[in-house]
Amino acid sequence: MDRHQAISNTHPTVVTINGDAEAWDKDGNVVELDESLIKTEFDKLQADYDSKEYQRKRRAEYPSIEDQLDDLYHNGISGWSATIKSTKDKYPKG
Repeated sequence: MDRHQAISNTHPTVVTINGDAEAWDKDGNVVELDESLIKTEFDKLQADYDSKEYQRKRRAEYPSIEDQLDDLYHNGISGWSATIKSTKDKYPKG
């Protein structure tokens, strides 16, 4: 997960971040970072990312759109359905 995103979300005036501890506004003024806000936001972003692991894995298993169209052309709906079903069976919902 990205700490910079958490800083940007919690400190809207920040336009530049150096490392994980220094930040500046558009005028070059140092922005005091509130670590408790950043940690809370970071944890929220991490939880959201973690909750989508199932979707990322499942999406990665499907053939590309090009390959699916090629499968449809060469094997018809039944061949394409069998290909898609194998992924659906590997990652059942709920």
